Amino acid sequence: MEVGAVTGILDTTLALVFTWVGYKTTAILWKYTPYSYPNARISAMEAKLLTEQRFNELAESRTLQNFVVGLEDTDYRDYLANVSSYTVEEVERALESALAGTYELMIKILPKRVGPFFRLMLEEWDIRNVSSVVKAKLGGEVASDYIIEIGPMLPKVKAMAEAKTLEEILVILEGTPYEEPYQRLLLGEVSVQRFETELYRMHYEKLLDYALSRKGEERVILEEFVRLRIDRANILTVLRGKSAKMSAEELRSLIIPGGSVKLDPLLHVEDLSMALAELDSTRYGKVIRDVREEVERDLSVLERTLEDYILRRMKELARFYPLSVATPLGYILQKEREVRKLGAMAKLIEDGVHPERIKELVGDVS
Repeated sequence: MEVGAVTGILDTTLALVFTWVGYKTTAILWKYTPYSYPNARISAMEAKLLTEQRFNELAESRTLQNFVVGLEDTDYRDYLANVSSYTVEEVERALESALAGTYELMIKILPKRVGPFFRLMLEEWDIRNVSSVVKAKLGGEVASDYIIEIGPMLPKVKAMAEAKTLEEILVILEGTPYEEPYQRLLLGEVSVQRFETELYRMHYEKLLDYALSRKGEERVILEEFVRLRIDRANILTVLRGKSAKMSAEELRSLIIPGGSVKLDPLLHVEDLSMALAELDSTRYGKVIRDVREEVERDLSVLERTLEDYILRRMKELARFYPLSVATPLGYILQKEREVRKLGAMAKLIEDGVHPERIKELVGDVS
């Protein structure tokens, strides 16, 4: 073979190699570089999460005013600045606003290809608000007392609270995803419980659709997160239903599609104990076995256990995929738990519970 031909082949080969290397390098940079800054920032934020010692100090507050003052050197300061009457409701709204602010920060700093997922997660407050207002209206209560001032639909939610009739709410919901379920509620085709379930079904369907639209590890992590959250909601629904002696058909109507656990075996057992036994062969079997006796007495123990499991799973994925969406998801879960603990503590302080008892009770909240 002539020297010129050999040289041509080598040049072509080298060009292909360099093209491939350039492509792979660009792909790696596209995947991982956008997470470098936000995940470093989130690591710094994790270091500022309240420690157990700090919770114990807050438990000694005695009054809600002291409790709020005790949080002045934290990231909650700005959200609590407008608290003036020092009621539990006012403090809880401020804490919820802080949590929503965390979601909004994630939307701002994370890569644009995953930011919309956190925007969708914010819509859960819309569901809570819409459900709360509808329940209050049906119960003849003051609906505005149940609104958490968060969520993309907040203006409509406030208008719903001011509505004079249930039919007027339908007009307000026109053009939203909640219009059709609410119309069915007005016509008596579904119960309030079924109405609320339908809202959550739509919410999780949107989250799962978004997760499945991603690629690579982003899809793996987001899909795992959503399916775990659906499992948690479904397992708690079924077990609460068993405690209330609900039938399999009643329970089936309250199940949210998309989870990873097959629930049919649970629906047909006789009681809570047998339902827990059926869960033994699922991915949640081991964590449930460790707390089974407590769960049979108090289902809130299982709620905390499942939340802890989801958090551990996100931390595992964060170790496996250090520069990924697993880190912000893990932080969000920790922040949600912190806000729940602070909210529980505020209620106990207002009720005049002894500090040592507060430490004991809040230590069980997750």
